[in-house]
Amino acid sequence: MSSPSVSYSITVRLEMPAQPSAVSTITTTVERAGGIVTAVDVSASGMNRLQVDVTCATGGEDDAKHVVGALSDLDGVTIGRVSDRTFLAHLGGKIEIQPKMQIRHRDDLSLIYTPGVGRVSQQLAAHPEDAVRLTIKRNTIAVVTDGSAVLGLGNIGPTAALPVMEGKAALFKRFAGIDAFPICLDTQDVDEIVRTVKIIAPVFAGINLEDISAPRCFEIEERLRAELDVPVFHDDQHGTAIVALAALRNALKVVGKNIEDVRIVQSGAGAAGSAILRLMLAAGARNVVVADVEGIIRTDRPNLAPSLQWVAEATRGGEHPGTMQDALVGADVFIGVSAPNLLTESDVEAMAEGSIVFALANPLPEIDPAIATRHAAVVATGRSDFANQINNVLAFPGVFRGLLDGRSTRITDEMLVAAATALADVVTPEELNATYIVPSVFHQSLHTAIAASVQAAAEADSQSRSSVTQS
Repeated sequence: MSSPSVSYSITVRLEMPAQPSAVSTITTTVERAGGIVTAVDVSASGMNRLQVDVTCATGGEDDAKHVVGALSDLDGVTIGRVSDRTFLAHLGGKIEIQPKMQIRHRDDLSLIYTPGVGRVSQQLAAHPEDAVRLTIKRNTIAVVTDGSAVLGLGNIGPTAALPVMEGKAALFKRFAGIDAFPICLDTQDVDEIVRTVKIIAPVFAGINLEDISAPRCFEIEERLRAELDVPVFHDDQHGTAIVALAALRNALKVVGKNIEDVRIVQSGAGAAGSAILRLMLAAGARNVVVADVEGIIRTDRPNLAPSLQWVAEATRGGEHPGTMQDALVGADVFIGVSAPNLLTESDVEAMAEGSIVFALANPLPEIDPAIATRHAAVVATGRSDFANQINNVLAFPGVFRGLLDGRSTRITDEMLVAAATALADVVTPEELNATYIVPSVFHQSLHTAIAASVQAAAEADSQSRSSVTQS
């Protein structure tokens, strides 16, 4: 039986005899069946019977059925409706559009629609740049996917991706006050995706690419960045990279090492892996070895894919002719964005003293964190049920808030490093320890700190480009 999770929580309506031990009987039964009771509400009562709504977390659909079966086996209990709380939360979608002003009478109608709106349209026809002042463009981004690499579910298509993109939009609003809209495209053709995003771009001040498989995501992002005058951010790449770099900065503080001096071994060179590597190098890393499913990436490896050529040239794989496990011997840091169970306990034991292990494959990491902590000083994963979760939601709301407030037309490595530095600095020296290297997503200053840092970097970039143009 799996560990209970709120994502598999259910509410069971049941009727049972009215007796003093009713609540304790229910709680004990659920816990014996492997669930965790989070609420018990008496929704109706009679002379001899109670109607009770029992909410509990379970380990999955099969475990939920087991809990319901255990409750139904109680003497005198009748099971009514069983509700899956996750599906209830998604009924009708998770976001909506609301007008910013009331439409109460004809005057209001004349202001926001005809004839008043015609004057604004004429202004924008003459001065399109005013769209960021006079329309939703100022605070609106598109969350774009083709459904080809959704979470850990793979290529499930645009319709199945829609709940994930809705959730992303809800997080943008909750943590950064940004209006984001899900755009799920029914095509996986690179040219069509690029063209579609370009022709809808006038509505948006930024594009957040999401859950698009590698290597197509690299070309899509590169082309859109070149052809649009708004920032384009692929969260699976850059969001992950920002949080990973911030976590690495703080982990290195815990063990008393510097990024310029440590030897880093990375497993995975896909979307997230390539972005993490690029950002670590921008932040000062000098000694990195990267491996993928075919082994260590180096310039002399036969049939090296074009997307990996720069990885080979930027890293020191040529110094390690053996396997990734060989390269791990004496290494200071392991970063995994690849596949489950690649490392053994002996691999971690062979690393340097004060080692750092980021096993970020999800849902099953490269090594069980409980095993890794036997030898590593700091361990992080991509999961919420272990300490030090590397989660993109720590970064992307604040990053886009800063980009929008800075009126940025692009995004640079300097802005990403600024975001990572701000994220890391939210954890104060007094708070920092091996099990707390990144803050909670609900930390009150997290997103504003990242936004301010990114805005400053964006404004500096704009001024620098303006100076070059004028000269």
